[in-house]
Amino acid sequence: MSPKHVVFKKVSRDKSLAVYMAKRDFVDHCSFVEPVDGVVLIDPVQLKGKKVYVMLSCTFRYGRDGDDVLGVAFRRDLMVVTRQVFPELQDRGRLTHSRMQEKLLRKLGANAYPFFFEFPDNLPCSVCLQPSPNDVGKKCAVEFEVKAFCAENQDEKIEKQTSVRLTIRKIQFSPEVSKLVPVVESTFEFLMSDKPLRLKLGLEKEIYYHGEPIKASVEITNSSSRNMKDISLSVEQVTNIVLYSNDKYVKSVAKEETDDAVPSGTSLKREYTLLPLLAYNKERRGLALDGKLKHEDTNLASSSIVKQEVLAEVQGILVSYKVVLRMIASGTIGSSEVSLELPFKLMHPKPEPAKEGETDDMVFEEFKRAYLKGVVGDDDESPTEA
Repeated sequence: MSPKHVVFKKVSRDKSLAVYMAKRDFVDHCSFVEPVDGVVLIDPVQLKGKKVYVMLSCTFRYGRDGDDVLGVAFRRDLMVVTRQVFPELQDRGRLTHSRMQEKLLRKLGANAYPFFFEFPDNLPCSVCLQPSPNDVGKKCAVEFEVKAFCAENQDEKIEKQTSVRLTIRKIQFSPEVSKLVPVVESTFEFLMSDKPLRLKLGLEKEIYYHGEPIKASVEITNSSSRNMKDISLSVEQVTNIVLYSNDKYVKSVAKEETDDAVPSGTSLKREYTLLPLLAYNKERRGLALDGKLKHEDTNLASSSIVKQEVLAEVQGILVSYKVVLRMIASGTIGSSEVSLELPFKLMHPKPEPAKEGETDDMVFEEFKRAYLKGVVGDDDESPTEA
């Protein structure tokens, strides 16, 4: 039996229109971004002569909806594109770009109309900051949304009863496997010590996948007069808010504290394992997460990859990761902390390309967004089969 295609749908409250889309995640391959396409099914009687539009938007939010300081709202639309789909202004064939659209148009009949959008090259990927359990309302996020609505013209105020909003994600997968083996070395000198402390921190590779253990090799050669103790390793997520505020959040997402010590005149060579997972950090406010959809668990945000020709400032939120080695250097005249950092990338593996079968069988599943704890979401509905 051929597998059935899952198609996501959402219907307006007044039943005047419904939106059908074959996917919710759209991949930025760096060289190109997958286009957003779908089909709108209309009820001509319910429309009462109004036009139907579809809008694709990318929004950066910083604070709750409605918050403002001195009249300046903490919201910025990075992109808004609106297209009229009914009555048709373009040839239907120019807006039909996938076999799934063709199948939907055949199945839904004469009142179904295709839509199609291409992402600009300079947009960020979906990301949000995890709110605390007591937070209510949207906080800090880069979000993408498809909105279909009916109105006399596209500038008219959009009514909730006659519109549909669907949150989608723009995501990146890991590029081709890098052969780079990250290593950093440093020498530290101390007052009243003739010889230095030498540290070396290395990783097996530059790119790790979500859920994959990170093995860090540590070499300490202590020729100094100080004693090294309280050695620890951590994975730190660095989040830069590059619009409005230039805020920077540094959060430890995995840590191993040890009793290892390296007295003066000795050395240590050891491998440590770290596992950065959202499951261990669910109550921590301010962590950057990949945009969350439906009931699927999300994960720590993937590392941001900014194209060379794109300004970092328009990305909204930039995320990076590093392994940090720390220890205390103790001596007769006091103690001080010594640290060494090594950046790496945390991403999703590139999946195998999906094979599109010949069958027209589809399963229609209600399109809804599951928000993080403390954030109001859409009504929960069960999947239905077509």
